[in-house]
Amino acid sequence: MSGRTNLTIAIILVFAISLLACKSSVKDENKAGPGKSAPPSKVDGYIVSAQVLAQDIEIPGSLAPFEETELHPEVSGRVTEIYFKEGANIAQGGMILKLYDGDLQAQLQKLQVQLKVAQETVVRYGALLKINGVSQQEYDLNQLSVNNILADINIIRTSISKTVLRAPFSGRVGLRNISVGAYVSPQTIITTLRKLSQLKLEFNVPEKYGNKMQPGNQVHFSTESNQQGYAARIIATENNITEETRSLKVKAVVEKADPKLIAGSFVRVKIALDKNEAALMIPSQAVIPQARNKKVMAVRNGVASMEVVTIGIRDSAMVEITSGLKAGDTVLITGLLTTKPGNKVLLNKMAKQ
Repeated sequence: MSGRTNLTIAIILVFAISLLACKSSVKDENKAGPGKSAPPSKVDGYIVSAQVLAQDIEIPGSLAPFEETELHPEVSGRVTEIYFKEGANIAQGGMILKLYDGDLQAQLQKLQVQLKVAQETVVRYGALLKINGVSQQEYDLNQLSVNNILADINIIRTSISKTVLRAPFSGRVGLRNISVGAYVSPQTIITTLRKLSQLKLEFNVPEKYGNKMQPGNQVHFSTESNQQGYAARIIATENNITEETRSLKVKAVVEKADPKLIAGSFVRVKIALDKNEAALMIPSQAVIPQARNKKVMAVRNGVASMEVVTIGIRDSAMVEITSGLKAGDTVLITGLLTTKPGNKVLLNKMAKQ
C-alpha cells in the first residue's frame, strides 16, 4: 500500500513540473516571438518653412533739449535789473539781467573827457608842426596819448558789456535763483536755458550693434505716457565703447516736434536691424537644450532622429534655426521626453507657419 502511495505522489509531481514548463514556454514565446514590435508613438509635428524675420531690439533712452546750459554772469556784482520771466521764451541775445555798472560808467565819462582834450591838443600840434613850431616827436607823443585813451575806453566798454547777461540762443528759461539786489559771482547760477523747439534722443546700444548706428539712420521710440510712435535720426555716436557697460552712446534728433514730448522723459527706443527674407523658424518648445549644444527631434521617413542645431534670434514663441535643418523638415513639438532616436512615430497633427 505504501508503494502505491509513493507512485501516485511521483506521478503528481511529474505532471506539475510538466505544466509549469509549458506555461514558461508559452510566456517566453509571447515575450519575444518573431514579428512583434512596439507600436509607433503618436506625436505632433511642425513643418519647417522659410519666413521673413526682422531683427529688432528695444532699449531704454531719454529725451533731452537740443541745447541746454546754465546761465552765469561773467563778472561779480550787484543785480540791478532782472529782465526775464520764469518759464518764458526768450530770443537769442535777449537780456537776462543787469549788474551795477555805476563805477565803470564814471570811468568811461572821465576817459571821454580826456579823449576830447587830447584830440584838441593833437589838432593844435598838427597846425604847429606845419610851420615847424613843434617837433615831429612832440606831435607823435600827443597822438600816442589819444590812442591810449581810445584803448582804455574800449576796455571800459567791454567791462560794461560784461555786466549784462544775454541769452546765448533762443529757448525757454527755467526758474530764477536770485533777486534784485543780490550779489552774484561767475559761480552763481542765475537760471537755465533750454532749446525745446527741437529735442534730441540719447541712448546706449550693446557693443555688437555699434556698427549699425551710422549717422543718418532712423530709429523709432515711444514714451511711457504715450504709446504713439515717433521717429528720430542719428546724428552722432561716441568715439569709444564704454568699458564698464560695453555699450556705445548714441545721439539722435527727433524729426518732428510734438508738445506731448517732454525733455527728460524716459522712452523705449526700437531699432530695426538686419532683415532675413528666408529665416527658418520653429516653436521654442521643439528645442532640447543640452550642456554643449541645442538639439531637435526630427522625423525622417517616419523615424525619429536627433539633430544638432544652431539657434539665432529668439522671441516669446519662436526661435530661428541657422544650421542643422532645412525648409520642409519636420520636427516634433510633443512627446520629446518619451520618443527616442530610431523610434517610429505617428504624427497626429502637423503645424506650419
